[in-house]
Amino acid sequence: MIASMFNHTSSTMNSPAIRKDTKAWKAQVWISFAAAATLCGTGLAYLPGRDVDRAFMVMGYVFCMCTAFALAKYVRDNEVRRIDTPMWGLVVWGGFGLAMALTGWGLVQMEVNPTYKAFLGVSWLFLISSVFTLAKTLRDAHEVLIAEARREGMAMRSGRESE
Repeated sequence: MIASMFNHTSSTMNSPAIRKDTKAWKAQVWISFAAAATLCGTGLAYLPGRDVDRAFMVMGYVFCMCTAFALAKYVRDNEVRRIDTPMWGLVVWGGFGLAMALTGWGLVQMEVNPTYKAFLGVSWLFLISSVFTLAKTLRDAHEVLIAEARREGMAMRSGRESE
């Protein structure tokens, strides 16, 4: 009797639970990303100095943001087993490292007030952090849709087999 109580074989016990992010979490992630992008945009728009410095920093921030999304995808795609070539891994990791290093170097070398540099640096790191969190949240949502579609397909298939 006890064995049957703990050894359920119903379809709900065999299929893993689908974990969905809450609406509050999704809102927090998007708000954080928007806040980070706004802070970076504001800091760069009002950056004192030459236009070439401003252009360099804008390109650096965009480069960092894009490579962070690419790195997040690469890491998640290769989480269980390697599906990408080692050369692609070198490109993704190298691009991210280069983007971060060059942007950091440009920020340090820029001749502006240290307080302004600190603001730009912190907002830049906030942007990169929020990019990784946003990428994970978007990928989780995508995987939930796939899992729900699979579950629905299996339920439809088992319904046809029982007829």
